[in-house]
Amino acid sequence: MLDSAKVKQIARDMGADLVGITPMSRFEGAPKQMDPRYIMPKAKSMIVVGFRINRGALRGHEEGTHFSCYASMAYGAINTVFMPNFVIRFSRIFEDEGYEAMPFGYESTWGNSVDNYTKPDSSKPQPLLRNNMLHSRPVAPEKPAPDVLVHVRIAAYLAGLGEIGYSKVFLTPEFGPRQRFFMVMTEMELEPDPIYSGPQLCNRCMACVRECPGNAIDPVKTVKVTLAGHEVEWGELDPYKCLYAFRGAQPVENGEKGYYIAGRDDFKPSPFSPFYKKPNNVFTHGEAVCGGKGCIRACMINLESRGVLKNKFNSPFRAEKPWMVDWSDYDPADPRAAR
Repeated sequence: MLDSAKVKQIARDMGADLVGITPMSRFEGAPKQMDPRYIMPKAKSMIVVGFRINRGALRGHEEGTHFSCYASMAYGAINTVFMPNFVIRFSRIFEDEGYEAMPFGYESTWGNSVDNYTKPDSSKPQPLLRNNMLHSRPVAPEKPAPDVLVHVRIAAYLAGLGEIGYSKVFLTPEFGPRQRFFMVMTEMELEPDPIYSGPQLCNRCMACVRECPGNAIDPVKTVKVTLAGHEVEWGELDPYKCLYAFRGAQPVENGEKGYYIAGRDDFKPSPFSPFYKKPNNVFTHGEAVCGGKGCIRACMINLESRGVLKNKFNSPFRAEKPWMVDWSDYDPADPRAAR
């Protein structure tokens, strides 16, 4: 018979770096469109598993010499290859015991955000893609519209794995911001982990705010939620600014044209992209050009300098002043920037 200790050991033996368990009751109060209990009403437990992002996968970004490793190995490969393979096999241990189990992951391509959707401001640069805005309607009056969008960072918090930082990126005492999570819901009832109460991880140093290339994290405005009786707060994130900065794009000034994004003339390369045009996707994630400059790298540097992380290194991550590219001579007519 499986119990929590056995489940965690199996997950670690299969390659998981982190594993925590939350009862489904901790999702009480979640918005209907984000409540996983509507997905599996008989589920008793959710197991959240995490896989580390190698610090070395960020090295090429830090040096400004190799950008595809983070996009492929630390983003695309984990999200679309390694973790789905893991979580599908892992979920079968519950079904072998006669308990239904549902594996699901970091992405919700069909996630319906209709309840939170607001019409874009036409005076601002619009997002490059809106994959998560597929609108649908409930199949019955009492149900949310498909697909219910599960907030993976909230799931990790409820499973006791760490805390949500000011940047909204999830932080663990093992790796700081360097991990990605997948989840399994099951009808099996397991002993849950307590909410994280260890040493404070995010000390509101605001390095994420200062170093975000898109100024996407508001230094003052915050979002406050109550999770399992705990008040949790993070900085308000502008998804539009995050999206284009993430891809290394910067809005053009009045009178300018740029061809950084194929088929558009309202973006040019930012000082934090060395590319004349956005690189092609690797898996579905070839767009991580900024390499989490603020929310991942700056945050990690702060956490490591404070000595609060369990995963320690022999040398500091940042040895030189961060680089910037001078695009003052950027010419859209340059064939290197051509569509």
